[in-house]
Amino acid sequence: MARTNAASNEVRATAKYVRVAPRKARLVIDTIRNKSVDRAFETLQFTQRAVAVDIEKVLRSAVANAVNNSGLRRDDLYVKYAYVDEGPTLKRIRPRAKGSASRINKRMSHITVIVAPRKEA
Repeated sequence: MARTNAASNEVRATAKYVRVAPRKARLVIDTIRNKSVDRAFETLQFTQRAVAVDIEKVLRSAVANAVNNSGLRRDDLYVKYAYVDEGPTLKRIRPRAKGSASRINKRMSHITVIVAPRKEA
């Protein structure tokens, strides 16, 4: 899903219901915040966490939205905001000793990346 804020040229891309815990996704998303787009792609490429692939897809979508829909230049873009919200949790049970059960929470994330052109002063 893409949204554009016309006042400040911010372009957004969101991936919803990604099957990764938000706590794990935030570790990776914190590494790309406030970086140029090219630097963010390099960081994600060499990050050894599975969620880096999903975050890279969202970043690619945000850049494509900015270039194709808003007419911005790719070289000027940087990651202005990047955050992970908690999605719904699938609740499962694991059988335990003496007929009891333990809860397993399978968490989901909503990943949002917002890119904007860097202001040259």
